[in-house]
Amino acid sequence: MHLFGYRLPGMSSLLLWGALWEFIGQAKVTFFIPPLSKVLSTLYEVLGTVAFQNALKETAYAFCSGVLYAVVIGIIVGILMGKNRLIDELLLPWVNVFLSAPLTALVPVLMVLFGFGMKSIIITTSLFAVWIIILNTRAGVRQINRSLVEMATSFGATPLKAFTKIYFWAALPEILGGVRIGIIRAVKGVIIGQLLISIVGFGALFELYSA
Repeated sequence: MHLFGYRLPGMSSLLLWGALWEFIGQAKVTFFIPPLSKVLSTLYEVLGTVAFQNALKETAYAFCSGVLYAVVIGIIVGILMGKNRLIDELLLPWVNVFLSAPLTALVPVLMVLFGFGMKSIIITTSLFAVWIIILNTRAGVRQINRSLVEMATSFGATPLKAFTKIYFWAALPEILGGVRIGIIRAVKGVIIGQLLISIVGFGALFELYSA
């Protein structure tokens, strides 16, 4: 069943959790859970402040830059891995390691190498997003019908044209799937970067309002 375009079971669950949150907050069961109404009123006040607008700009810049680098690098590396067996055998183990590894542990290394500024935050964001994009792009390329590439080559297509005209577009559905998941992971990366590397953006707001 739907109401105003929303599924009723999902809406009911959301309303139930909201009511439970409000009840626990009003009952003061724990200091760590304020009432939902107070959270929403405080959020409304924060949204209009200069601090929030500055934090939004800083976080959006770091997030968009990190995702852009991750998408470009992920697509290029993924296509190379999908079409070249040697490159695939060399890089695939490392891609799998970094995809499953706790990347937060690498943040101190990035701080030593690149300092405490925006560069380290952008790199952290990219590291969280790039690996799944590489794997999805690789999977998409490996599913391409090789006869398409052979036919293009027989008609004089250069490796660059095959790269841009065949591999990219044929693997696009898998690439977009990887980008979608990568964007979700990048949100985690940019917040972790702002909390651990440099207390700026939304990371600074989290520190301020959790104190």
